[in-house]
Amino acid sequence: MKKLNEILSHLKNNPEFRKINTSSTIEKFIDVLPLKLKKGVKFGYIKGQTLYFVLTHPVYKMEFEYNKADIKSLLKNANFDNVNEIAFFVTNKIEKKSKKVIEEPLYKERSNGLFTNNAKDETLYKKFEAIRNIIKES
Repeated sequence: MKKLNEILSHLKNNPEFRKINTSSTIEKFIDVLPLKLKKGVKFGYIKGQTLYFVLTHPVYKMEFEYNKADIKSLLKNANFDNVNEIAFFVTNKIEKKSKKVIEEPLYKERSNGLFTNNAKDETLYKKFEAIRNIIKES
Protein backbone atom coordinates (compact mmCIF):
# COMPACT_ATOMS: atom_id res chain seq x y z
CA MET A 1 0.00 0.00 0.00
CA LYS A 2 1.29 3.44 -0.89
CA LYS A 3 2.05 5.97 1.79
CA LEU A 4 0.29 9.31 1.91
CA ASN A 5 3.48 11.18 0.98
CA GLU A 6 3.87 9.13 -2.19
CA ILE A 7 0.26 9.76 -3.21
CA LEU A 8 0.57 13.51 -2.60
CA SER A 9 3.82 13.79 -4.52
CA HIS A 10 2.28 11.85 -7.40
CA LEU A 11 -0.70 14.21 -7.43
CA LYS A 12 1.54 17.27 -7.30
CA ASN A 13 3.48 16.07 -10.33
CA ASN A 14 0.34 15.70 -12.46
CA PRO A 15 -0.19 18.60 -14.86
CA GLU A 16 -3.88 18.75 -13.92
CA PHE A 17 -2.92 19.90 -10.44
CA ARG A 18 -0.64 22.73 -11.52
CA LYS A 19 -2.57 25.22 -9.38
CA ILE A 20 -1.74 23.25 -6.25
CA ASN A 21 1.96 23.49 -7.09
CA THR A 22 1.66 27.20 -7.82
CA SER A 23 -0.18 27.98 -4.60
CA SER A 24 2.27 25.96 -2.50
CA THR A 25 5.18 27.74 -4.20
CA ILE A 26 3.59 31.12 -3.46
CA GLU A 27 3.11 30.13 0.19
CA LYS A 28 6.76 29.09 0.42
CA PHE A 29 7.79 32.38 -1.20
CA ILE A 30 5.71 34.32 1.34
CA ASP A 31 7.43 32.39 4.14
CA VAL A 32 10.83 33.46 2.75
CA LEU A 33 9.90 37.14 2.98
CA PRO A 34 11.16 39.14 5.95
CA LEU A 35 8.93 39.03 9.02
CA LYS A 36 7.82 42.67 8.73
CA LEU A 37 6.52 41.96 5.21
CA LYS A 38 5.23 38.45 5.84
CA LYS A 39 2.86 39.62 8.58
CA GLY A 40 1.01 41.90 6.18
CA VAL A 41 0.37 39.39 3.39
CA LYS A 42 -3.10 37.91 3.33
CA PHE A 43 -2.45 35.70 0.29
CA GLY A 44 -0.84 35.79 -3.14
CA TYR A 45 -1.74 34.70 -6.64
CA ILE A 46 -0.36 34.78 -10.16
CA LYS A 47 -2.20 36.37 -13.06
CA GLY A 48 -0.48 36.61 -16.40
CA GLN A 49 3.17 37.27 -15.69
CA THR A 50 2.57 39.15 -12.45
CA LEU A 51 2.67 37.89 -8.89
CA TYR A 52 0.05 39.75 -6.84
CA PHE A 53 0.16 40.10 -3.07
CA VAL A 54 -3.06 40.94 -1.26
CA LEU A 55 -2.16 42.94 1.83
CA THR A 56 -4.05 43.54 5.04
CA HIS A 57 -3.25 47.20 5.68
CA PRO A 58 -2.07 50.25 3.69
CA VAL A 59 1.07 50.51 5.84
CA TYR A 60 2.24 47.17 4.47
CA LYS A 61 1.76 48.49 0.95
CA MET A 62 4.22 51.27 1.71
CA GLU A 63 6.67 48.71 3.12
CA PHE A 64 6.33 46.57 -0.01
CA GLU A 65 6.94 49.61 -2.24
CA TYR A 66 10.05 50.42 -0.23
CA ASN A 67 11.37 46.82 -0.44
CA LYS A 68 10.28 46.10 -4.02
CA ALA A 69 13.85 45.58 -5.26
CA ASP A 70 14.57 43.06 -2.50
CA ILE A 71 11.39 41.15 -3.28
CA LYS A 72 12.28 41.06 -6.99
CA SER A 73 15.70 39.64 -6.17
CA LEU A 74 14.04 36.93 -4.05
CA LEU A 75 11.65 36.28 -6.93
CA LYS A 76 14.55 35.57 -9.29
CA ASN A 77 15.86 32.91 -6.88
CA ALA A 78 12.41 31.27 -6.52
CA ASN A 79 11.03 28.64 -8.89
CA PHE A 80 8.59 30.89 -10.74
CA ASP A 81 8.89 30.20 -14.46
CA ASN A 82 6.95 33.00 -16.11
CA VAL A 83 6.66 35.66 -13.39
CA ASN A 84 8.43 38.86 -14.32
CA GLU A 85 6.63 41.49 -12.27
CA ILE A 86 5.19 41.87 -8.78
CA ALA A 87 2.26 43.95 -7.65
CA PHE A 88 0.50 44.45 -4.35
CA PHE A 89 -2.71 45.98 -3.19
CA VAL A 90 -4.78 46.30 -0.06
CA THR A 91 -8.04 44.44 0.05
CA ASN A 92 -11.14 46.47 0.75
CA LYS A 93 -12.95 43.66 2.54
CA ILE A 94 -12.95 43.95 6.29
CA GLU A 95 -12.29 40.72 8.12
CA LYS A 96 -14.86 39.93 10.72
CA LYS A 97 -13.50 38.37 13.83
CA SER A 98 -15.62 35.42 14.71
CA LYS A 99 -16.68 35.11 18.30
CA LYS A 100 -16.44 31.72 19.89
CA VAL A 101 -19.90 30.53 20.63
CA ILE A 102 -20.25 28.19 23.56
CA GLU A 103 -22.94 25.73 22.69
CA GLU A 104 -25.08 24.60 25.56
CA PRO A 105 -27.41 21.65 25.24
CA LEU A 106 -30.75 22.58 23.76
CA TYR A 107 -32.55 20.08 25.93
CA LYS A 108 -32.81 19.17 29.57
CA GLU A 109 -31.49 15.74 30.48
CA ARG A 110 -34.46 13.54 31.29
CA SER A 111 -32.52 10.50 32.43
CA ASN A 112 -31.40 10.08 36.01
CA GLY A 113 -28.63 7.58 35.29
CA LEU A 114 -30.34 4.51 36.71
CA PHE A 115 -29.62 1.57 34.39
CA THR A 116 -27.91 -1.76 34.66
CA ASN A 117 -24.51 -2.08 33.08
CA ASN A 118 -24.40 -5.53 31.43
CA ALA A 119 -21.23 -4.93 29.40
CA LYS A 120 -18.81 -7.87 29.49
CA ASP A 121 -15.85 -5.96 28.03
CA GLU A 122 -13.98 -3.96 30.65
CA THR A 123 -13.43 -0.88 28.44
CA LEU A 124 -17.12 -0.77 27.47
CA TYR A 125 -18.08 -1.17 31.12
CA LYS A 126 -15.92 1.85 32.05
CA LYS A 127 -17.41 3.91 29.18
CA PHE A 128 -20.96 3.18 30.34
CA GLU A 129 -20.02 4.14 33.90
CA ALA A 130 -18.51 7.40 32.61
CA ILE A 131 -21.76 8.11 30.76
CA ARG A 132 -23.69 7.36 33.96
CA ASN A 133 -21.54 9.88 35.88
CA ILE A 134 -22.06 12.56 33.20
CA ILE A 135 -25.83 12.03 33.38
CA LYS A 136 -25.83 12.24 37.19
CA GLU A 137 -23.76 15.44 37.15
CA SER A 138 -26.10 17.17 34.72
